[in-house]
Amino acid sequence: MLDLLAFPDHSKVWIYASDKFIDDTDIPNIHYEIKQFADQWVSHASGLKATGGILHNYFIVLVVDEQINKPGGCSIDTSVRFIKSIGEKYNVDFFNRNIFHYIQNEEILSIEKSNLDTAYQSKKITDDTLFFDPLVDSKITFIKQWLKPFGNSWHKRLM
Repeated sequence: MLDLLAFPDHSKVWIYASDKFIDDTDIPNIHYEIKQFADQWVSHASGLKATGGILHNYFIVLVVDEQINKPGGCSIDTSVRFIKSIGEKYNVDFFNRNIFHYIQNEEILSIEKSNLDTAYQSKKITDDTLFFDPLVDSKITFIKQWLKPFGNSWHKRLM
């Protein structure tokens, strides 16, 4: 489970969005692997105060309190390798930047970048459709801006 509340607002956040729905039966194992990784994650031989989890069957979120210890390049590379290993193990791609996620009728849906314009023109998505922003980079922006209307998101500029 993601223990986000125990971390200060300035904490660094990374969000990895999957290319497809992750089955409920895999979620407990993925949570366990993320917790194991976060508990052992180090930077320059010092432990990081970190947590992580999987949200909505699509998103892996990692959080680090940078006031305790900042992750360096090698530790960030380690986290990327970890996310890739989870993807390989569960046959999911967390690095396809051409797939976006949004909410419609309380369901999380995905759309390819190449289909945004058509979906917008046909009103399948509107300026009010809530899109997930995996580029938020701190706890406070995660809480306040992870979901934002399409009309106010960077996604719309891609059309």
